[in-house]
Amino acid sequence: MGDRSPKSVQKQASQKQSKNNEANSRKQQLINTQQATKAKLAANKK
Repeated sequence: MGDRSPKSVQKQASQKQSKNNEANSRKQQLINTQQATKAKLAANKK
C-alpha cells in the first residue's frame, strides 16, 4: 500500500495541481497565439 500520511497526500495534491496549472497555461498560450494570428490576418485584409 502507498504512504497515506498527511504530508504525502499534500505533496501529491500539490504536484497534481502544478501539473494542471501547467497544462492550462499551455492551452491559454495556444489560444492567445491563435487569436493574435487571426487579428494579424484581419488587419492585413483591411
